[in-house]
Amino acid sequence: MWNIRGVHRDWFVDAALAAAVIAFTVPTTLIGYSFSIWGGAPDGLEIATGVITAAAMLVRRRTPWPAIVASAACACVTGQVVPMILAVFSMTAEHRVRRWQYVALALTVVYFAVDYRNPHTDHSIYLNLVRALTLIYLPAVVGTWVYAYRRLIRDLRVGVREREEIAASEERRKIAREMHDTVTHAVTAMVLNAGMARDATEPGEIRELTAAIEDKGVQALGELRQLLTVLRREDGDLAEGTEAIARLVGEAQASGLKVDLHLDAPPGALPRQVSHACYRLVQEGLNNVRKHAPDSLVHVTCEVSGDQVAVSVVDTPDRADPGGKTVRAAPSLGGGYGLAGIRERVSLAQGRFFSGPTPEGGFVLGARLPLRFPHG
Repeated sequence: MWNIRGVHRDWFVDAALAAAVIAFTVPTTLIGYSFSIWGGAPDGLEIATGVITAAAMLVRRRTPWPAIVASAACACVTGQVVPMILAVFSMTAEHRVRRWQYVALALTVVYFAVDYRNPHTDHSIYLNLVRALTLIYLPAVVGTWVYAYRRLIRDLRVGVREREEIAASEERRKIAREMHDTVTHAVTAMVLNAGMARDATEPGEIRELTAAIEDKGVQALGELRQLLTVLRREDGDLAEGTEAIARLVGEAQASGLKVDLHLDAPPGALPRQVSHACYRLVQEGLNNVRKHAPDSLVHVTCEVSGDQVAVSVVDTPDRADPGGKTVRAAPSLGGGYGLAGIRERVSLAQGRFFSGPTPEGGFVLGARLPLRFPHG
């Protein structure tokens, strides 16, 4: 809508300028007030020159040269210099003409000659020169300012659109991370418990496992509902923090994983973004253990040391009990987005992320996050 209005406005302005050129040239010819630097010109030639100059104003936004040439010819044939002022302004306001100063100098010479030959004005060379420089060069300089201002506004609008697109992309990535972590963890735990319930023979064990599935489903729905609440309210808080890590470990132990926990992060001592990143890292680490090393010994650590918090999930092969009960491996439901999402979370919290195999043949997933974000 704005572009349509802008086009209509530009056409209106160009038509008004064309009408102004006609008003300055044709009537003066009809009443005998026009003149040429050669001493006289046929009325038909003067009228035709004025009409052509007016038509050139309609294409001044596409190219400046028709208006420049036609206005100079019009000044020489009819003695009217106003079209030259309009042309030189359009030359710098609508286009980036190289060496426009030389074009303006040529038009200044034409203006000076016409003004000096004008029988209706003084013949002072000084005043003729001042008028020529003022009425040609000043509009040209103003046109360069207008061009720069329009370009600045255009760049600012493009920059605003790009920033809006980047912000929207970041929001989509944030939502995708939350959805991935919430759904993947819940579904993995539910699938494991469902498999165990299928293999169970004791009614009590089956009831316990199905209750765990129900609890995990309710918890996942609660997290999704909380995420939707955050999306609807800009002041909404993030989801779980370090206080929920013990629950994650308890759920992993209930599904058969051999997990121990060292948690030394007092509730409320960590910034909410850091606390949430720690929770998600532990959640992702336990999910990866379920998928790839369910028979491992798992050590979960989250402790505050000085001005930072260290969080890690480390699994090592259980060499002490090689013939123990086999734990069902969870199916792989993700597409490799989990670690990338954790890396992004840690980076946003200005922490350091690390992951990889351990010398003992296991795998470590961890991060160190500052409790106070550095400025700048």
